[in-house]
Amino acid sequence: MTGATMKRIRIGVIFGGQSGEHEVSLVSARAVLNGLDPARYDVVPIGIHKNGQWVAGGDVLATLESVADVALLPGGGDHVQPPQVPAQTTASPHLILRGDGSTVSQQIQGLDVVFPVLHGPMGEDGTIQGLLDLAGIPYVGCGVLASAVGMDKAMMKAAFAAAGLPVVPWQLVQAHTYKHHPDQVIDQLEAQLHYPMFVKPANMGSSVGISKVKSRAELHIGLQLACTYDRRIVVEQGVTAREIEVSVLGNEAPDASVPGEIIPANEWYDYEAKYLNDATQVVIPAVLTPAQSLTVRQLALRAFQAIDGAGLARVDFLYDAAADVFYLSEVNTMPGFTPMSMYAKMWQASGVNYPAVVDRLVELALARGVRGQES
Repeated sequence: MTGATMKRIRIGVIFGGQSGEHEVSLVSARAVLNGLDPARYDVVPIGIHKNGQWVAGGDVLATLESVADVALLPGGGDHVQPPQVPAQTTASPHLILRGDGSTVSQQIQGLDVVFPVLHGPMGEDGTIQGLLDLAGIPYVGCGVLASAVGMDKAMMKAAFAAAGLPVVPWQLVQAHTYKHHPDQVIDQLEAQLHYPMFVKPANMGSSVGISKVKSRAELHIGLQLACTYDRRIVVEQGVTAREIEVSVLGNEAPDASVPGEIIPANEWYDYEAKYLNDATQVVIPAVLTPAQSLTVRQLALRAFQAIDGAGLARVDFLYDAAADVFYLSEVNTMPGFTPMSMYAKMWQASGVNYPAVVDRLVELALARGVRGQES
């Protein structure tokens, strides 16, 4: 704005949360907070403790990091310092507090937009999106429907199948049924799928609670683990495949980045390989033919639109080279969001740097406005 000071956008950045991906959210949030230009944004950090308590004011992120499981933070949490004030962890789950314990509802009033940097249930699954819709506050990322479908692996696969998109064979297991009839469930899975299989909580990300199983005994163990995270379990047919990913950015007319490939340090791309093991390799752009690259980018856009995506998503694929088939694995509606995360690195390789991606996401949120209204 020539001759005048441009009004800064007041943006609330929400992070932490009650899911098993709490620590991943903290890492993403630090990157987002560092990536927001203070000349353009008036930033209001808002943290959610694992017990559901909301906090604001002071260095909220440092407060949450100080009580996080540092073993789950990259670098072992070496950067974490004791907070200036004691963490508030016993108050009402829905009370918003300043670091000194005083209420700060006025501090989050008048927000122009919210960036919910939350991963997993109670944040990435449509819950916070519904709350923001009710409050009439625009927000970065997918709406309630896409967030809910993108979080639930079973519903997501059903949406993909309805859109004619390729998925690996899979079965849905109810935790209640498995607990009461374990052998019958195992018999049915072995009749429909063959080993190895992947056992996944339907509503979880970052490979939390996922197991690769190669025998009946391991299948029992994998199901028991998954049942501790969710009441619905997805069991997928294992395939020999490469891990290919594509970043998507946009609303009604989204763009797809160049594809990237993950070569995990471990046997498969588990939590440790994703966040804690430096031996995991990333290849961007992925080594694909031009035709294969075009195909996977088009599939990513179709998957994004199949769940009514908006803002951003990272779309993950399994590429079976022998069959030359890209199987859709999942759509992550709020992927890991540091400059070193695949989402940002694929855009960097596509000519869009991290601050530009953040700015674009805020623009998309404001353009879309409150869900249900015309843009």
